[in-house]
Amino acid sequence: MSLIEWREEYSTGIPGVDHEHEELIALINSIYEMLDNSADKAKIVSCLGDIYGSISSHFALEEKWMEQNNYDEYAEHRKDHESLLDDIGEITDEVEATDRLNAEQLRSKLNDWFLIHFKTHDSRLHQAEQNK
Repeated sequence: MSLIEWREEYSTGIPGVDHEHEELIALINSIYEMLDNSADKAKIVSCLGDIYGSISSHFALEEKWMEQNNYDEYAEHRKDHESLLDDIGEITDEVEATDRLNAEQLRSKLNDWFLIHFKTHDSRLHQAEQNK
């Protein structure tokens, strides 16, 4: 069972961005599987680090597209990216600091972390691509 399943509504219509979104979902889902299989904390922290690195480069791709297309909400979207990077860093720090990992809480945080941005900023990015 996956924490997050790819849906067409997540598609922005920008092939590189959509591909990276699918890869991000796969990374998040790999943590879900680790939690189901009682993986050790070090493996989960390592995967969270992979998510941080992946999302950093993904945000750079999105921001490049927004600049090239004179996206009208670039500054707000970029600020949200910075906040999301801080959030995944905080999630990682919390996992590292805990003696007893709360699997349900981590699943919920990762789910919210991904979906809130997707439903707001990235859905608007999809609309901008459709209207080009």
